[in-house]
Amino acid sequence: MLSEMLLSLLLIVIYLVLTYSVARVLESVGRSKQAAPMRAVYISKVFNFLIATFAVILLSLVWGVDYGSVFVLASSVLAVIGVALFAQWSILSNITASIVIFFAYPSKIGDRIRIVDGDNSIEGEIVNINLFQVLIRNSDNNLVNYPNNLIIQKPVIRLDHIPAPVEKEKTEEAEPLPSA
Repeated sequence: MLSEMLLSLLLIVIYLVLTYSVARVLESVGRSKQAAPMRAVYISKVFNFLIATFAVILLSLVWGVDYGSVFVLASSVLAVIGVALFAQWSILSNITASIVIFFAYPSKIGDRIRIVDGDNSIEGEIVNINLFQVLIRNSDNNLVNYPNNLIIQKPVIRLDHIPAPVEKEKTEEAEPLPSA
């Protein structure tokens, strides 16, 4: 009983240190990418959920919970979650895309962008980026909610950072090559 309590205490300390460390790393990445602080909080919550789930599984193993019961419970919960996510597949894909956007997306809040989508292209300023969508204010001052999973699939042009056209240098006409 004492060994289970000590292991449980150790797991809880590791959990707390890990969640604190992940939050600090994500805040640091957010600052370096000049992301809004709330974006780091959203991503931190996703990582904290995954860490907590893993910690609960480890605690159940420490306390000798019957594996058969745990697997039945886990498979039942996963089946319900699977059905719910299949019914709302966009929720999971938007959360995943939000994580990708946080770490790898070159645009940030305040940038003017154009999302190239054929006749449905959208141009405007990024107002907010959250777990499910990017909010863009267009030239008519309307807010457009653009799903995260679509924004990583479409070409995005950063209008603030378009390089100036390169002037072509005048080249002298080359002399014809001697024929052999």
